[in-house]
This record gives sequence, C-alpha cells and structure tokens, in this order.
Amino acid sequence: MTMARRPYRRRKDVTVLSLLLLLVAVALGPTPSSAAAADWWNPTARPAPDAQINVTGEPFKGTDSAGDVRGFVDAHNHLFSNEAFGGRLICGKPFSAAGVADALKDCPEHYPDGTLAIFDYITHGGDGRHDPVGWPTFKDWPAHDSMTHQANYYAWIERAWRGGQRVLVNDLVTNGMICSVYPFKDRSCDEMTSIRLQAKLTYALQDHIDTMYGGPGKGWFRIVLDSAQAREVIKQGKLAVVLGVETSEPFGCKQILDIPQCSRADIDKGLDELYDLGVRSMFLCHKFDNALCGVRFDEHGLGAAINVGQFLSTGTFWKTEKCTGPQKDNPIGLTESDAEEDLPDGVEVPAYDENAQCNVRGLTDLGEYAVRGMMQRKMMLEIDHMSVKATGRVLDIFEAASYPGVLSSHSWMDLNWTERVYSLGGFVAQYMHGSQEFGAEAKRTDALREKYGVGYGYGTDFNGIGDHPAPRGADAPNPVTYPFKSADGGSVIDRQTSGQRTFDYNTDGAAHVGMIPDWIEDIRRVAGQGVVDDLFRGAESYLGTWGASEQHRAGVNLAKGRPATASSSESNPFTSYQPGRAVDGDDDSRWASDWSGEQSWQVDLGATHLVSRVTLDWERAYGKSYRVELSTDGVHWQTAWSTTAGDGGLDTARFTGTPARHVRIHGLERGTDWGYSLHEVGVHSA
Repeated sequence: MTMARRPYRRRKDVTVLSLLLLLVAVALGPTPSSAAAADWWNPTARPAPDAQINVTGEPFKGTDSAGDVRGFVDAHNHLFSNEAFGGRLICGKPFSAAGVADALKDCPEHYPDGTLAIFDYITHGGDGRHDPVGWPTFKDWPAHDSMTHQANYYAWIERAWRGGQRVLVNDLVTNGMICSVYPFKDRSCDEMTSIRLQAKLTYALQDHIDTMYGGPGKGWFRIVLDSAQAREVIKQGKLAVVLGVETSEPFGCKQILDIPQCSRADIDKGLDELYDLGVRSMFLCHKFDNALCGVRFDEHGLGAAINVGQFLSTGTFWKTEKCTGPQKDNPIGLTESDAEEDLPDGVEVPAYDENAQCNVRGLTDLGEYAVRGMMQRKMMLEIDHMSVKATGRVLDIFEAASYPGVLSSHSWMDLNWTERVYSLGGFVAQYMHGSQEFGAEAKRTDALREKYGVGYGYGTDFNGIGDHPAPRGADAPNPVTYPFKSADGGSVIDRQTSGQRTFDYNTDGAAHVGMIPDWIEDIRRVAGQGVVDDLFRGAESYLGTWGASEQHRAGVNLAKGRPATASSSESNPFTSYQPGRAVDGDDDSRWASDWSGEQSWQVDLGATHLVSRVTLDWERAYGKSYRVELSTDGVHWQTAWSTTAGDGGLDTARFTGTPARHVRIHGLERGTDWGYSLHEVGVHSA
C-alpha cells in the first residue's frame, strides 16, 4: 500500500499503450501543488484527484509564553480498523497508493444496495441499506451514524490538524471473536497479527505523506516514541501521532471457563513486542472478560450482542454482583439481538438483577503483573472498558507507587473516578458527543480541571463502531457559519469538499474526522469559549502525563527485608504467618494476626528516615479502623495517619514527611470476623 516510484525513460516511438500508462500516472500520481514553496504546510505534490482540505493559513508553531505546547488532542481514534475484524467490517482505507477512488470505496458485499451490511443492522438497527458508492459521490457515507465506513481518510486527518489538533492517539484495535462470527473476512482473526499490521500501516501512512512533502521526515504526520519528541513535533506545527492498543485478548491472554490461556512470560514478551512497535499506551481488556481483567459492560442491543460474543469466546456470560461503592458498571443490554442465533441450542443469555450492576471480575493476578510490567516500561494504561473493580485496583496500585500514567480517553470509566485520575497526574478525555452534551459534561468536571490545572481532551473513536455528533440542523439556534477562524485565530476554515459532496456541520454533523474543527466551532457557539480553551490546553496536559510517566522512578521500600514484630501471629501447621512475611517482597505470602481484639504489626527500618508514605496490601482479613504510627526510638509513638472506613485492598497512607525508624500498623477494628492480615507493607521516604 506504500507509494512506489517507477523509473521510466523517454522513447522516440511512443505506443498507444505507453500513452495510456502515462495518462493513468497523471491521473493517480502526485501532481505539483499550486502553493508557493514557502508554504511548508502544503505538499509539493498531492495525488489528483483528491479530497480537499478547505483550510487556509499557516498552522501555528511554537509554544505559549509559559513554554507549553498548544493544541487539541484526539486521545482515542482507530486509523486502521479497516484491517481489523477480518478486514471487511470497516470499508475503505485511510490512504492508497492507487488514489482516493481506491481508498474510499465500499466493501464488495455492500453492493448493490447495502443489503448485506450485516454489522450495521446488528449494532444500529434498520436494514443496513445504503448507496455503496463512495468517491466521488458520497451519497450515503461517510455519515455521523455510519459504523462500517471509513472516516479517517488521510486528507480528512490533515484538515483536523490544520484546524488545531496537535496530538492523535491511533489505537490499534481488533476483536478475534467478532472476526470469527462475521461472515465476510479475507484474513486471519488472530488479534496480535492484526495489531502488527496496523502498526506497520501507520508507519506506511507517514511515509506516504512524507512523499508528498519531498522526502522522509518532511510531512506533517509524525509518529512519536516519547514525550520530548512529541513536544518538538508540535513546536514545529506538526501532528504528533502516538500508538496505542485496544483489543480484547492482548498477548493471547484470553480465558476459557475462567482458566487463563497465557502466562507471565507471554505478558513480558507481548509488552516488549508492543513497545518495540512504538506502542506507548494500551487497554488490558476491551469487550470481553479476559485473563487480565473484567470489563465494563456494553449497554442496549450492542451489549446483548457483545455478551453473546463473551460466551462464544470464553464459555461464560458476564456475571454481576451488587456494587460496594458509588461506582457502577454499565447496565447490561437486555434487548433481543440477532447475535443470539449464534448460541448453541439450549443456551440463553441470562437475566440480570438491575440492583447488581458490577462485574464480579476485577483485576486478576496476571492483570496485576501486566500493570506492573507497563509501569516498568513507562507505558500509560487506559482504564476505560475496565470494570469498576479492576479500575479501583489499578488506581490503588498507581497511588501506592505515585505513578501518573493513567488515561481515560473516551468516557468509558465511572465518572466517580475522575478526581483520583487527576490527583495521580493522569489525563481525561471525553467521547465526541454533540456540542450540547459535550459542553454539559465539560462543565460538570470544570472545577476539577481548575483545581488540578489541567486541560481537556476528546476521544473521537472514529472507525470504532460508534455514532458521532448528529447535525443540529440548519435552523438550529446559533449554527456554525462558514467560513470561520480556527481556535488559535490563524487559519480560516470553510466547508469541506470531497469529490462531488460538500460537508456542512449544520446538516451533516461529524461525518468524518475532518469535521473536528467544525465540531469545535459548534462547541464554542453552544457551550462557550471556556470549553474550547480547556480543549486547546489538552495537548500540554496529555504530554504532561506521558512525560511524568517516563520520569517516574520506583521508590525504595525501606521496610523490605527489615525485622518485623507483631502482637500476635496466627498459628498454622502448614505455612507461616509470622510478621516478617509482610516485608519479604512476596505478594503471595502474608502476616496474619489472631482473630481477636486490637492487634499491631511493626517494622524496624534500621535507621531514621523521613517517612511520608506507607502502603498496605490487605488480604481478605482487613482493618476497618486502624492507625499508622511512627517512632524514632520504638517507645514513644505518634499517629501519622488513620482511618475508620477501611475496605481492604491496597491502601496508601500519605502524610507530611516525619522522621521515623519504627513504623507500626495499629489495628483498632477488624473488617471481618477474622483477624488482620497483610500481604505486604511498604514504607517510603519523602
């Protein structure tokens, strides 16, 4: 799919065939741009015919007065999902060396009238019928509510960049089970094979664009491998492209009948491979529960279809329980779905208690190993699509390590977690809703962004099997008027034209990725300049999270291997629950107290340190009310931190740095009928 150069020589006798070949080359090959050479943002040669950009003016460069980069961030997009799900679910390509007519054409089975656009009517309703012709007429697609047609053509991405976007996260995506049940496919359903191909094609797209601009490194589409490189790209006025992964069975880590199909070695090998491909952020679970974590359910008809896929992939349907806190997973779609026809005879989707909305499955031991492996590699973890139980554990782990690399990129986490993400130094983006809904949600979290001094992002999820902002209508109050100025004020944006069709946001909505500038202008008119200002600070905040993750250094656990004592230890003839088991560095061992009254555990650090953080990884027998106490001599104690609302799991006690040689956990009230039990205690200096 990369553009190839074919040398030719003049011949004195020109045949009819060579004339025809020459005409084809002129039609499909790059043509000189009419722009002046000084206009670095315009290519020296662009394929003709092609979609138009319809933006004039130089893209802004440099940083603001504080040295921060400027610009919008699309934190969640899928440029090459046309290569996923067997290669025939999303129709059309982001680019083609053969030109726009080859790139923007429908899948063969959609002809003549879309009758076989099966995935459209499974997930969206209706009969799926549409005019399949893409270039040059585009009668029915791209469209804001079309789930199976290319929305990320490179020239449309270029328009988004010209309109002020400076970071684009390309999530490499697929789902092996959806691929296997979808009747049309032209390649393997192996998820990692598809991920590798999509990464390769992202680099090929970079090369394709570089060719238009005169050679390697000269184009505006730049894949970046670290935050410093991204900052430099944005300072040049170009688009920093980050690779992520969103798939249901990364590294082959599926589970069948609750039995993991991968090992720690598979996880290490998989993370290393993805990192070498340039991947810097990823989801550990997506649509189906896997060997790493439980998922946040889908809703409505899509949820019913995905639950069927969950059974076909894993042998189990989703299982729910009553939630223990304010956080909840999405209600499972209970509507009937054509996908149920794929179930074996006698198997039915179970009924669910509407008062039990949380996935029973959280972060598994293998999942925790993968989380810590990502931290070691300075990668960012996407928590959208994780069950609230899994998300809570991830945030506990990150808080215990003060690791900032947590992302919520498209509104798929419980919003009650937002402040925990911000307090870690993480980044939050909202799904690309219509301007009214987007503005309302932005307003809801505005105080938190002000408190933590962060910008905001959007996750378009184009090519991600979801709807996009519908048109408000030409007669809606305060419509987008063309032309309008970009958010930075330096460019003029007019209606976008592709072939014979001109797109107007008022009547077409967000039909493709090139309509992002128009959508942002609609947000400005409907929700106000303040929302746009927060979005314009999005690139800086995203890179801040990335950079802090790269700079993170694992803290030294001052308690590891040090002498420990306790008020009591549970007796067991088969294993040891002695105090030292809580500082032996083994997450599988533990200290356990007697099953009575107040109990205490303490460790001697060997020397006085300035202590400011203590982490406690509780076993099921946890402390509901307890104190963290410090001492320099082991005789006189002071309380540094306390709680009366402990709920088990991984607790992090933070407090002002205090000199201490001895640290004591003083249990006042048990959370269960058992005693107090700790897998590991960590003590960290200021």
